[in-house]
Amino acid sequence: MIIKPMIRNNICLNAHPQGCAVSVKRQIEFAKKNLSPIENKTPKLALIIGCSNGYGLASRICTGFGFGAVTVGVSKEKEASGNHTATPGFYNNAAFDREAEKAGLVSISLNGDAFSDVNKAATADAVRKAAAKANIPAKIDLIVYSLASPVRTDPKTGVMYKSAIKPIGAPFSGKTLNMMNGTFHIMEAEAANEEEIFNTVKVMGGEDWELWMDALDREGLLAPVTRTIAYTYLGPELSWSIYKNGTIGKAKEDLERACREINEKFTSHGKICGAWVSVNKALVTRSSSVIPIIPFYISCLFKEMKEKGIHEGCIEQIVRLYRDRLYSADGSVPVDGENRIRMDDWEMREDVQKAVVERMNIVTSENVFAETDVAGFKHDFMEAHGFDVEGINYGADVEIG
Repeated sequence: MIIKPMIRNNICLNAHPQGCAVSVKRQIEFAKKNLSPIENKTPKLALIIGCSNGYGLASRICTGFGFGAVTVGVSKEKEASGNHTATPGFYNNAAFDREAEKAGLVSISLNGDAFSDVNKAATADAVRKAAAKANIPAKIDLIVYSLASPVRTDPKTGVMYKSAIKPIGAPFSGKTLNMMNGTFHIMEAEAANEEEIFNTVKVMGGEDWELWMDALDREGLLAPVTRTIAYTYLGPELSWSIYKNGTIGKAKEDLERACREINEKFTSHGKICGAWVSVNKALVTRSSSVIPIIPFYISCLFKEMKEKGIHEGCIEQIVRLYRDRLYSADGSVPVDGENRIRMDDWEMREDVQKAVVERMNIVTSENVFAETDVAGFKHDFMEAHGFDVEGINYGADVEIG
């Protein structure tokens, strides 16, 4: 069938398999050019929880194609059915596995609910299978936790929780940007109640990361040199009402709490060598387009960072994270005063933030395409779904299965 993007309210409802595949290949080439394995330092067997998009996909690409590691990836994706395409992550996983096989790399991708105990057990089996195929010990030395889901079912109680992107304490009203046509409107969000705050922490906090570490420990799959990392975002003060000080921020605080407890529980017993939260830069994701003020901020940020030559996409950011921080030449992991890896250092530079605020103050509907990178925001959003990828004939029939 011929696949054209279906976009409703800044949400893309379909994906293009060939576009996704080309995007994955390009990320692979970048990782191969900028990373290389270091004997006894870089990972040999990695588990990526949430492997199919964004930072999780980039993490798997860097680990597999940059370091030559065996990778097991877990994500929940929808397959194609009838006239409906599969999700982008389904096509990304398929492309990764195809390219890994061509390169002689061992990879296993599991499609299922990463929050469930059943899937955790299936993952343990997959890790052993992948290790046996590669003829290496079934000891994981890198665990990346990069889940991005709006809902979670608690495996102990069976209760389903749904997250909410809302401010806390007072309603929020902010100027936001429609990246499809460059128009502005005011987006409002009512204040979250206690139940919504609790539910968001249950979905997006650190509890499941802890459950994964416990499950892998029980299975005897942790190596003493294991490093585990999860990703977060802080952003500038202008976004704090809806982000850092909102429901998402509460969930991210819980992620940092989990990191501290994982370190205390596992490093003190020599079961792993460390856990970290990496504060990453603002990037276009499948959800960032619908968070109030974020599209406007990102469009101005991208304009400034590209002009200064310091812009990074997912793959560039994770390459730098692996090369300069998590697997630095001297073995150290540079962190801030709260033991966080700061990959948002270029975004939060004083000169960058000052210029972004100034730019946001002068942008109007008349100059939005000249003064912001809304076109770049739109491209990244479309590319995340396999559209607007150079070299793809979008008028051609393709198989969606």
